[in-house]
Amino acid sequence: MKAIYYDIYKDLRDKIIADEYPYQSFIPSENQLVETYQCTHNTVRKALGVLTMHGFVQPLRGKGVRVIWQHGQRRRFMLNDIETFREAAQKNGLDSQTQVRTFEYVVADQAIADLTGFMVGERLLHIVRVRRIDGANLILDKSYFLASRVEGLTPQIAEDSIFTYLEDVLGMRITTSNRLITTKYATAEDREVLDLLDFDMLTVLENRTFNEDGELFEVTWSRHRPDSFTFMATAVRGC
Repeated sequence: MKAIYYDIYKDLRDKIIADEYPYQSFIPSENQLVETYQCTHNTVRKALGVLTMHGFVQPLRGKGVRVIWQHGQRRRFMLNDIETFREAAQKNGLDSQTQVRTFEYVVADQAIADLTGFMVGERLLHIVRVRRIDGANLILDKSYFLASRVEGLTPQIAEDSIFTYLEDVLGMRITTSNRLITTKYATAEDREVLDLLDFDMLTVLENRTFNEDGELFEVTWSRHRPDSFTFMATAVRGC
């Protein structure tokens, strides 16, 4: 079961994104939040801590907690939050669809092991998806999942939300994702499936995702057309 503080964080985050708590406004006080969510002060503080860490709010001593998140002109994907493509699309108000191009089980050989970090001989599920946004194919996702951790996964589920299935159906707790952003030349496959216009480079977001046991269960390369997306992270200077 997910910690209740994370549910509070997501609810407050969604309200900020929906402008129920607009930029520079103050969210309800800690006491009000305790009453609203019927939880402890410590739970509320943990939720506010995550909101702060992810750049949505800033606590001001003696004043309250102010919203500092602003809607951007370009679509935002949060680097310091593990959000699904569907969640990101909904947050940004996008008309989006996902098409599964490849859905196959493979056994990791040395080349796949070197590429992903999985062990040689492990059974993996290889999935390739195209993300269509506002009428254009803009993202090519190429993923490997540890097969033993995604039992029952189907192409239909993969076109909806794999992480939602893992969390809500299989009960997995997804805790950590290591990410690397690079730029790569477009490949023949990129040109075949994406609407690249005159771009010959892509922004590539590499994700290695771990469950609560510290087990690597997913590696994904998301290949983005570079003109449409902003990857946002928040940095805090230590005292």
